[in-house]
Amino acid sequence: MFIEIHELELHPIDFEEKIRPGVLDLGEDLRQVAPLHTAGRAQLVEEQHGKHKIVKDIRLDGSLETRVELACARCLEPVVQDVAHRFDLLYRPQGTDSGREELSVTTAEAEVSYYQGEGLQLEDVVQEQLLLALPLKAICRDGCKGLCPHCGKNLNAEQCACAEPLEDPRWSALKDIRGKLDH
Repeated sequence: MFIEIHELELHPIDFEEKIRPGVLDLGEDLRQVAPLHTAGRAQLVEEQHGKHKIVKDIRLDGSLETRVELACARCLEPVVQDVAHRFDLLYRPQGTDSGREELSVTTAEAEVSYYQGEGLQLEDVVQEQLLLALPLKAICRDGCKGLCPHCGKNLNAEQCACAEPLEDPRWSALKDIRGKLDH
């Protein structure tokens, strides 16, 4: 869905879209396994810049919900995760803030994004917000043992025959101190 400035000048636009799996490019490590449902409102916000310039910003307020599959950070097995996220975003025309002298950026200004041309593609916004809503690392379960660092076997499924690593002699002094503190 393309949100046009010309239409926003007439009235706010309410949107409700269902995006089926495979439409959004989420990269190699992530797969959408359920339709993504997004709904919200787009409206025009006119902002005064200087004495004579009015900037037409687009404000998107909405939410998204879907289910994705990603790899466990410990054992690399697939993990299915529900994602629900609210967003309230402000988009300013690209180039609006260029040409000004360097100024410190306020917190509110740091959250402004930019659009190019006559509007904004909703799917691009939803894709970005979905990726930002994901956890940095997904774990399949709390007790996940991960992969053996030597042979790469999944320690949740089978025990490997790798030898226990020898203790690093550089840590022996600290181990001696710990032993003295325990007694």
